[in-house]
Amino acid sequence: MNALSDRADLLELIGRYADIADLKEFTELPGLVLADPVTVDFESVAGIPPMTVPLGDYVEALRGAFAPFIATHHTITGHVIDIDGDRATVHAHVRAEHWVPQELADGGPDRWLVVGFYDNEAVRTADGWRLSRVRLTASHQENPHLAGAALAAGQDA
Repeated sequence: MNALSDRADLLELIGRYADIADLKEFTELPGLVLADPVTVDFESVAGIPPMTVPLGDYVEALRGAFAPFIATHHTITGHVIDIDGDRATVHAHVRAEHWVPQELADGGPDRWLVVGFYDNEAVRTADGWRLSRVRLTASHQENPHLAGAALAAGQDA
């Protein structure tokens, strides 16, 4: 338990967080990455107020939210990490791209882009670091209507 190994663990944790959606791996990764319960705040993107939910409920919401996308790619960089004992904050830049099938694009763009920042909180558990709070602040979006189209398609499936 030292600052360099904690920092390395937290960087890997953020990488694994991106992999949950990008690999659509909703079975093992969430338990290796997220605390139970977890607080999520995607208000700037989805308009949903911050909430604390059981991990299983959040995983099912993620599974449904990402199912309609044919691919996603989350690039998370520029990490600024502050460790205070068994708690840490991680501020990072994010560029998240989400591609929809052509039929959802309806002849237009097929990619929803979100650019912004993650301000996450992590806690040290007996099993290692876990994200206890995930907050995304979007500073720019392109084609956000595709998120709604994808969500509607997922609900119709």
